[in-house]
Amino acid sequence: MSSGNGDDRLSRMRHSAAHVLATAMLDLFPDAELGIGPPTDDGFYYDFQLPRALTPDDLQTLETSMQQHKDADYTFEYSEHRRNEALEYFKAHNQPFKVELINDLPNDETISYFTSGPFVDLCRGPHVDTTGDIGAFKLLSIAGAYWRGDEHRPQLQRVYGTTFETEDELTAHLDRLEEARRRDHRTLARDLDLFSINPSVGAGLVLWHPKGARIRELLETYWREEHRKRGYDMVYTPHIGRRELWETSGHTQWFADGLFPEMELEHQTFINKPMNCPFHVQIYGSQTRSYRDLPLRFGELGTVYRFERSGTLHGALRVRGLTQDDAHIFCRQDQFADEVSGALDLAKSVYATFGFNDYKVDLSVRDTAGDGKFVGSDDLWGLAEQGLIDALDRHDIPYDRVEGEAAFYGPKIDIQVADAIGRMWQLTTIQVDFNLPERFDISYEAEDGTRKRPVMVHRAIFGAMERFFAVLTEHFAGAFPVWLAPVQVVVVPIADRHGAYCTDVANRLIDAGLRVEIDQRAERMNRKIRDAQLQKIPYMLIAGDRDIEAEQVSVRLRTGGDMGGQSVDQFLASVLPIVESRDPVNLGFSA
Repeated sequence: MSSGNGDDRLSRMRHSAAHVLATAMLDLFPDAELGIGPPTDDGFYYDFQLPRALTPDDLQTLETSMQQHKDADYTFEYSEHRRNEALEYFKAHNQPFKVELINDLPNDETISYFTSGPFVDLCRGPHVDTTGDIGAFKLLSIAGAYWRGDEHRPQLQRVYGTTFETEDELTAHLDRLEEARRRDHRTLARDLDLFSINPSVGAGLVLWHPKGARIRELLETYWREEHRKRGYDMVYTPHIGRRELWETSGHTQWFADGLFPEMELEHQTFINKPMNCPFHVQIYGSQTRSYRDLPLRFGELGTVYRFERSGTLHGALRVRGLTQDDAHIFCRQDQFADEVSGALDLAKSVYATFGFNDYKVDLSVRDTAGDGKFVGSDDLWGLAEQGLIDALDRHDIPYDRVEGEAAFYGPKIDIQVADAIGRMWQLTTIQVDFNLPERFDISYEAEDGTRKRPVMVHRAIFGAMERFFAVLTEHFAGAFPVWLAPVQVVVVPIADRHGAYCTDVANRLIDAGLRVEIDQRAERMNRKIRDAQLQKIPYMLIAGDRDIEAEQVSVRLRTGGDMGGQSVDQFLASVLPIVESRDPVNLGFSA
């Protein structure tokens, strides 16, 4: 089979490396039961049922064995087999997971193997020509994974690895992984005392500590300011609602797996809200609306609850209680393309504020299979899709069309942003919905006196406060911009006798609106400076005898810069404009 080139070749390498990993695992554990071993966007994995838990030392043993099989330069040989023959083969080799996969294949499906040296696997391919073509590889980690993603099935051991064409590319990738580990928001949240997730409270439920809550408050204030500028009204809605509300919206049918268990109260059934939209519909429908009233833009930082499976939870990036920066726009059909365009304007402004300069846009639409996953007429879907396309074209934003990824009630725009080290994060979603206005029977009085359905635009810019906070933490590696830093200045007296002067300095900074701490611990000055840098506090103002005599402070930056002596007024003149402008990078001093 030909090797191809570019990303296709790399994917073949990674798929082939997964087979070589399985070969090495059978060397280590001849009775290993094999799951699946696909390529991924940045590597590969293979799942195994093993007689004992793997250890990090096993990874090195497996790597050595993989290198031997690679050096053997086995050819990847494709073959096709009858169903009975395949079942007999894998039963004879004690591979029950492969037997299950074969049994689940359609009767007319071609059953194929790939053989490489001593290893035979149920596989469609494709692969490189020989094991020697795999390139540079590295095994990375061990994790648990339920067979076929079902928590009621056996938990297998998953070995992750990565492969690149050259050692230099592999080294660069490993360096990126190390940088990602350094930026892990879970570690930074602990070290900087931002938030925690306590099993006594529940998995996926974030406890915001004072410093993290301070950042969140600043983000929320910024969010409200930007929305009010653009004509949004803020609303608040309950955390629970009657089941009938979610039946009407379709969530009990289309989102059932994500709902928390129901509650029975006074002979009524309630559900923790998974989304805010039905409540906003009720606010719209609480009075008669005219075409003159539209568009109406309702915004809410509304906490919702979704029963994410435990294996998918990940710090604040994937949680069960999340606060959406939600908004719903009710407008006429001739207005919704403009409203989508306005949402795109807002998203671009927000990205600039946080230094996100690179982003990727997907237009998620229905597939054409007609499998019942989507609701609403073809005409309305076509109109909604065209409106999104018109808005994207108006901004000259390139996009990828993604079939089958629309919400059940309408097509959507999904925007991923690249962080400081190039990773992509899903943030903004803008969705057009003709369905909920129909299901909830809301309308407005048109200019000709008839009743018409409004178009509903769902949109979130951050996505969710928890997720956006986690992304920002990793993007800035915990060194938040000055306007977001929970502590902006620490004032450090060199000795106890300098404490009163430092208190006066701190009070002047606080009066100017800065967030300030005084470090009066019985520690050496260098230790205090080092601790402030580890806490990623933007500025350290140090005062000793000479500073007091000159009515100054010595200014240090968290980046290590020593700006020398400055008066408090000089310091404020440099810093306050940086805070007011919400500059994502600048500390206000040149090193």
